[in-house]
Amino acid sequence: MKYPFPKSVLTLTLTAGAAAAALGGGTAFAASSSASSVSSASASPAVPAAHASTAPEGWQSDAAEAFEEKAMMAAAAPHKARVDAAHAAAVARAEKAARAARAAKAAAARAEKAAGERAAERERIAAANRAARVRAAAEAKARAASGWTLPVAGGYSLGSSFGQGGSLWSHGHTGEDFVVPSGTTVRAAAKGVVVKAGANGGGDGAAYGNAIVVKHADGRYTQYAHLSSVGVSVGQSVGKGEAIGVSGATGNTTGPHLHFEVRTTADYGSAVDPVAFLRSRGVSV
Repeated sequence: MKYPFPKSVLTLTLTAGAAAAALGGGTAFAASSSASSVSSASASPAVPAAHASTAPEGWQSDAAEAFEEKAMMAAAAPHKARVDAAHAAAVARAEKAARAARAAKAAAARAEKAAGERAAERERIAAANRAARVRAAAEAKARAASGWTLPVAGGYSLGSSFGQGGSLWSHGHTGEDFVVPSGTTVRAAAKGVVVKAGANGGGDGAAYGNAIVVKHADGRYTQYAHLSSVGVSVGQSVGKGEAIGVSGATGNTTGPHLHFEVRTTADYGSAVDPVAFLRSRGVSV
């Protein structure tokens, strides 16, 4: 074996008891090494005369090599510990880096999934908006095809609203008042046939003054009241926007205006909100 220092550095001295133990005797021994006897050649331990004839040949060299091997292992132990510690640290760093890489990969996957979900949600909203616009356009077209318009020509303001309470009405206001000057043209809100016309509300009562009721193709009825004059008669067909009378202040009223109703039947008591109805048909009120 190779050694980092000459064999001559160590001198092995064995006592007679050590020699006896090496030869298989039962006597205890003690071995000691001494660096004080370093020389250019290794010293040979003395063998007691009593055992000289039985000592195995070369035993001194083997014992020296065993001692030197143990010494080298002891000297190398700190270095081995440092190497082992460095290796363990390198393994720990590699494992930490691997965990960080896995965590980064997982985070990237989550971010990609979230981005995909956001994109899908944006597309869903955009599709819903497109569908809503298509529906709105179709509804507007349908409303336009239904052929409804405002019941007065020119400017106006809204007065008493549908359902409003007060001393002027026994069961609340049944229509919408379009406040216009007397003499304003009143027109049919849609194509239809006149079913009531004349004084006394056309049969609905004196509170309406001069009035007209028109039946329309969709089964609705419209009433025009407080007119100063009536320009149509029962059974007459009228077109959308056609002049049918002139506004005034006849009947139960506090001033000139057109009282306008939308009904489900021709008679009093079946009115619905006329402004909401017109708006649902695409009419701007």
